[in-house]
Amino acid sequence: MSDHVIDARSVRHLVETDPHTLLVDVRTPAEYESSHIPGAINLPLGRVDAHLERIVADAGGRLVLVCQSGNRAVRCQGKLTAAGLDDTVVMDGGMNAWEAQGAPVERGRRRWALERQVRLVAGGLVLTSVLASLLWPPMVAVAGFVGAGLAFAAVTDTCAMGMALARLPYNQPRNDLDIEDSLTRLGARR
Repeated sequence: MSDHVIDARSVRHLVETDPHTLLVDVRTPAEYESSHIPGAINLPLGRVDAHLERIVADAGGRLVLVCQSGNRAVRCQGKLTAAGLDDTVVMDGGMNAWEAQGAPVERGRRRWALERQVRLVAGGLVLTSVLASLLWPPMVAVAGFVGAGLAFAAVTDTCAMGMALARLPYNQPRNDLDIEDSLTRLGARR
């Protein structure tokens, strides 16, 4: 395992033994509201660029970056490293791994994870277009378009459908994220 990746069991040990362990959850505010590691700071990946200089200047100590599966945390780590913040690690497997080991989680309003929503919408579009193509054959092109979009998402590690779904009212938290509070908490751990 890379020294820039840490497994969930090791993160759990850090949280239990070192109260200064700084967990930064880079998922959307709605995902964070649904479930998060107690004490984690929500700093969504989509807002990191706008506050990059402050994050790098204020971050005190090692940051453990967390998302749902690890992919967004790796992207965040790349941004932080490029900006000069080297003391970050990614929790391998993200919240999926954390919850799989029965680690403590604070729960709020339950929602489907964004990745699950993407699978539902993409699968539904493909199924609908294939069935519709039985009546009108050109509809199969929609299935091809969705397949191409999913392949592009995998290659580029981005997901336009996920970004669009994240903007839906269902995926908005009950209370807006106070980004200033998150940034202040990040700096307070020095």
